[in-house]
Amino acid sequence: MARRRLAVTIKHVAADAGVSLQTVSRVINDEPNVRPEMRERVKASIDRLGYVPSIAAQRMSGSRSYLILALNDRERTIADWRARQGTDWVDQMLLGGMLECAEHGYRLIFELVDTHADHLARELGAALSALQPDGAILTPPHSDNPHILAILARHHVPYARIGAQDDKHGGTADGIRVSMDDEGAARLATRHLLDLGHRRIGFISGPEEYRLAGRRVDGWRAEMADAGAASDGLLQAGDFSYASGFRAAQALLAPIDRPTAIIASNDQMALATIEAARERSLDIPYDLSLVSFDNTPLVRFTTPPLTAVDQPIAETTATAVRLLIQSQRDPAALPGPVVIPMGLVERASTAPPVHAA
Repeated sequence: MARRRLAVTIKHVAADAGVSLQTVSRVINDEPNVRPEMRERVKASIDRLGYVPSIAAQRMSGSRSYLILALNDRERTIADWRARQGTDWVDQMLLGGMLECAEHGYRLIFELVDTHADHLARELGAALSALQPDGAILTPPHSDNPHILAILARHHVPYARIGAQDDKHGGTADGIRVSMDDEGAARLATRHLLDLGHRRIGFISGPEEYRLAGRRVDGWRAEMADAGAASDGLLQAGDFSYASGFRAAQALLAPIDRPTAIIASNDQMALATIEAARERSLDIPYDLSLVSFDNTPLVRFTTPPLTAVDQPIAETTATAVRLLIQSQRDPAALPGPVVIPMGLVERASTAPPVHAA
């Protein structure tokens, strides 16, 4: 029977190099107060023993935890998972965050937090006390929740707010702000449809608690106004769910002067719009052009494949992680708001309007 190989620990490295555990920890953390010859001796032992630093070893210096805490909306995430409708948002967030953390010797911890819970302070406070993260990544709607921001401030945890472009929280420090250009993306999608010849372009928005949803509506309205096209009566609110998208699409398609094109604020509501159009025997894109936000893998396999705004979620999360880690080295050098542009992937769901309804 083969014997299990024992893992090499920081104690083995210290014994092999003939130095203290603290010295090994300082070398691992690349701290300046180590003599060059001592640093080389420790590095030689690390290479010889094949040692891979652990979080515990990195934390021995006491200055950092080497953990970044990512907070996502508990209620919506669990609901999607249970319904087997998990969105690409979480996957892409973890992809970008984990890979960027790994580049710097950090680890990403993913936590679900209910933004409406009465016990928010207790639950989040307990997680912060246990993990002692070097920083936190907040996703919408948490990035605009003053209670969460206040809890992080009380625990002296720096944070990056994804989707936040301005500070409206009074005396609360607004942290690092990294956003995708939702308003610009909505303008891009609207301009695409206008260039195809559409004038009546409907819009299905997300819930009000997501400020990005409002920015998308602002972009659509602004582009329509710039083109001299009316937007009155062409807006319906959804909540990012399939059911809400179906109701909103039905309302938009019911009038005689229905829109010839619709922009939906996420893929689930866009898929619901396809179903609502089919109920009325409307062909996409012959009778109705459709644009979605998200560009999750599913929209490539619809009939027809959907034109979609592509959200660079992984890049956005990676940027937030990178800025948080940089702020550890120089807390005074916090960057201003970072806005990452989105793209539009054109597929077969958009075409010039053949006739007015």
